[in-house]
Amino acid sequence: MVRSLAAAFLEFALLAVPPIGAQSAHLNDPKAAIDTVKSSGASLTLPPLPDGTTTIVGGTIRNLDLVRDQFSLAPYGQRAMKILFDERTQVYRDGVKIPLRELRPEVHASVQTALDGADVFAVSIHILSRLPEGECRGRVLRFNARTGELEVSSALSPEPVKLFVPGDASIVREGQSAFTSKAAGRNDLVAGALVAATFRPGQNSKDVASQITILAIPGSSFLFSGTISYLDLSTGILDVSDPQDGKSYEIHFPSARIPASGKLHLGESVTVKASYDGSHYQAAEITAR
Repeated sequence: MVRSLAAAFLEFALLAVPPIGAQSAHLNDPKAAIDTVKSSGASLTLPPLPDGTTTIVGGTIRNLDLVRDQFSLAPYGQRAMKILFDERTQVYRDGVKIPLRELRPEVHASVQTALDGADVFAVSIHILSRLPEGECRGRVLRFNARTGELEVSSALSPEPVKLFVPGDASIVREGQSAFTSKAAGRNDLVAGALVAATFRPGQNSKDVASQITILAIPGSSFLFSGTISYLDLSTGILDVSDPQDGKSYEIHFPSARIPASGKLHLGESVTVKASYDGSHYQAAEITAR
């Protein structure tokens, strides 16, 4: 499965600080914002905060200009946007408020923005020292061993997930003993392999894989035992729910080669010998238990 990196980062950023309403009620209270400015001895003529709908955007802070009070925020994989700020903007690092003057170009920032006329204004900036991580699960489309570039097709993403696999990335096999008994490595990242990857944002909007779990490679054999939770005899597809790992496996079966498949029914306990062909698990034998 995949979890959008921007969404994963925002989740980390929001968890890293108390709810805005609890810790920073002044962000949504224009009067409180002005009172804060008064108590600091700054100018008393600052306008209230923009009252438009706020939006949270995660990305990289670039082109920080402390003279013009603006910076560019580059969301991961998207075009950078110009954002304005001033003394009303609240800045936090790992949940701790810091002075605005300590703002620096940052790799990992979550910015609460509001429209101020045609401009985008930073109501608050949340910075994380730790790298946020994302996850994806899917089928390998291609892997370039020379450049380390990996593309994974995931059901939850309309576009392939593109990752950079560094030389020190952890690559392991997971699953049945017959599969995991063989050593895992970059050679397992062949087209069609089923993988689960954990990644973090890197430089130039490239996501860097920190760990890749190999679930199946074309030609590998498996033995599934469990109950049939889905069955379609017309298309030759069944799901086997395995109580040992709590997972459900979609298995295709050719009815002509497995005559006993016509007698299968939902809820039946079965053992299925299957192989993975790069797209599906294909049953070679189905036995009722």
